[in-house]
Amino acid sequence: MAGPYTPQLLDTPSYLAAPSLTSGNRAIVLVIAVVALAALAVAAVLVRQVLAAGEGTDSMKKIAAAVQEGAKAYLARQLRTLGVFAVVVFFLLMLLPADNWTQRAGRSAFFLIGAGFSAATGYIGMWLAVRSNVRVAAAAREATPAEGDKREKDLTAVSHKAMKIAFRTGGVVGMFTVGLGLLGASCVVLVYAVDAPKVLEGFGLGAALIAMFMRVGGGIFTKAADVGADLVGKVEQGIPEDDPRNAATIADNVGDNVGDCAGMAADLFESYAVTLVAALILGTAAFGNAGLAFPLLVPAIGVLTAMIGIFVVAPRRRDRSGMTAINRGFFVSAGISLVLVAAAVYTYLPSRYSDLKGVSDPDILGRSGDPRMLALVAVAIGIVLAALIQQLTGYFTETTRRPVRDIGKTSLTGPATVVLAGISVGLESAVYSAVLIGLAVYGAFLLGGSSIMLALFAVALAGTGLLTTVGVIVAMDTFGPVSDNAQGIAEMSGDVTGDGAQVLTDLDAVGNTTKAITKGIAIATAVLAASALFGSYRDAIATAVHNVGSAASGMGLSLDISQPNNLVGLVLGASVVFLFSGLAINAVSRSAGAVVFEVRRQFREKPGIMDYTETPEYGRVVDICTKDALRELATPGLLAVLTPIAVGFSLGVGALGSFLAGAIGTGTLMAVFLANSGGAWDNAKKLVEDGHHGGKGSEAHAATVIGDTVGDPFKDTAGPAINPLLKVMNLVALLIAPAVVKFSYGDDKNTGLRLGVAALALVVIVGAVYVSKRRGIAVGDESNSGGSENVAKSTETAAVS
Repeated sequence: MAGPYTPQLLDTPSYLAAPSLTSGNRAIVLVIAVVALAALAVAAVLVRQVLAAGEGTDSMKKIAAAVQEGAKAYLARQLRTLGVFAVVVFFLLMLLPADNWTQRAGRSAFFLIGAGFSAATGYIGMWLAVRSNVRVAAAAREATPAEGDKREKDLTAVSHKAMKIAFRTGGVVGMFTVGLGLLGASCVVLVYAVDAPKVLEGFGLGAALIAMFMRVGGGIFTKAADVGADLVGKVEQGIPEDDPRNAATIADNVGDNVGDCAGMAADLFESYAVTLVAALILGTAAFGNAGLAFPLLVPAIGVLTAMIGIFVVAPRRRDRSGMTAINRGFFVSAGISLVLVAAAVYTYLPSRYSDLKGVSDPDILGRSGDPRMLALVAVAIGIVLAALIQQLTGYFTETTRRPVRDIGKTSLTGPATVVLAGISVGLESAVYSAVLIGLAVYGAFLLGGSSIMLALFAVALAGTGLLTTVGVIVAMDTFGPVSDNAQGIAEMSGDVTGDGAQVLTDLDAVGNTTKAITKGIAIATAVLAASALFGSYRDAIATAVHNVGSAASGMGLSLDISQPNNLVGLVLGASVVFLFSGLAINAVSRSAGAVVFEVRRQFREKPGIMDYTETPEYGRVVDICTKDALRELATPGLLAVLTPIAVGFSLGVGALGSFLAGAIGTGTLMAVFLANSGGAWDNAKKLVEDGHHGGKGSEAHAATVIGDTVGDPFKDTAGPAINPLLKVMNLVALLIAPAVVKFSYGDDKNTGLRLGVAALALVVIVGAVYVSKRRGIAVGDESNSGGSENVAKSTETAAVS
């Protein structure tokens, strides 16, 4: 049965186009590469500014050193583990079909480069964040007069100084994200010219895979420590969140950096890289020669405006809060981006479709209208979407808005109602966010009119428009954990009190909001990138079908979901998102259980901890979190890589396309639900801690702490990890599509091989899930020791009582 999309799959694939990298475009790409290097130079300047700030007291320095040692040890072990995996994938990519060996070798080589850039972005984010946190705390300490000092402190000036250090730290990570992403894509275009889109598939896959592992591993680490610290310390022992008597506090602060800083930085880097991959693949088919340069030109403008936005975030006395200054930087950057993109569009692109060079698709060349308008409106859609998502996410997660306040009120009736209210907020907000993202995708799609290729390219351009805000978005995200860590260091040291402590509390509340907002925008970026990749997948099938010839016909090529195999693929795509989320949350539950038992053991066996006569063993908890996070990495990664292989080789490319559609739709809703529920629970807890509904130590406070512990793996582990999951599955599908067509039709048809590959993938998936589910909670002393001695020892050496 031939579905209605069959002609679209087979008509005018990109092999008919003959784009080339002209000398003029090569010069433009060279300039773009220079802009990318300039971003790295600005990052270096910001690093010097951050490190020039004071580090505070000796006690604060020792606590910061403990966090630095733990974060460094964990990431080093994680990257060694991932290095082995990257080498395996490098050789597997060499086995997949390509037009020539140059493409094949380049794809594998740039897979490693993409993986390396993603890892470097995350590592650099962590490295600076663990040095900035103590400097933010030291800056806030200036608000508390020294003994005998009668001079009144300017609290506004102190707050602004602390905030500037935290945001400039985020600016460094933002500059590395956009700089390395743009530099990698530019180099591929300069070296491989028209073959660049094929090679970039490897670059994007490397970035996405490493980001997913860092997101999952860091998320498990940070939330296991956070949940364990809250349940035992705050609920059972009734001590403050970052009290030095809690053995999990160092691990909690380490987790903020390896999860929120390193994980999110890598996540947004891969979103950047993957969006460029899709835009260049579709751009060469839709805009020909211009499609090799214009998709890079838009984010290059974003790099320049991100520099402006980061420096614009300088708090003013009339600002109501730190969020006002951050919003100002974001909207100034977005506004300037739109103006500069308009100038670039009307300078670079021709005014008629018939003037596009390197395009032979008659639907595009014969189209009336102005391609410049299509490009400008598509990019504008992406920029506006980022602004709207920011406002929508803020509404559902800020402490001053009704949803969070309503959750705070339910704390008066116990933890069950807090949990129910948070789930309700997440479910409702997911609908609005998904509709908003869907409208943006559909609006961009309509710009293409009767040409499916132009429509898909417009979606990709909307993604590049959103990328213009990524530099500021990453800065906003890193600001959150740096502020959180600063408050933790201040509380553990006991050297920041009174007004200084309040400055840090206010910054932490702003940081909670920025983290929630950036997660919302990251989800939108993921959906746009995945949708554009879906278009690239369609083009890859069309090219593969052409190569096979007339033998490639039948129901396997149709995307009509009335066909049973495609409907099954759709359901499987949706199911993978649920299974992935469940595995991630369950991993946090198991690891947090081990942390709870360990912290309880220390309180029981070392009663002197409570009166400060004995020191907690911080390194034991860091050790538990490290081992569990690394142990849990394999199953989600195998699920992401192997499920598209199992579906594609067993049910066909049509079912695989439906699989991707199901994953994108369900993943959008699930990611927003998890992120916003968690963010709302977190800020509801802050609301009660600020004195509402009973304040700290009350039953209402205990109820919101429990809600927050439920939300922790939602918002910081499973939810954000769905972003790279979608793109990994899309890229794997894009890479294997030619092989699926090749072994399904024509002279190379091999049903046995095809089903054998699918069966092997399925066996590995089932085995990995089974092993994961069989793991229990490590509660004994023996199971909690050994294996990570270096982590434990280094952390214990630096930790203080």
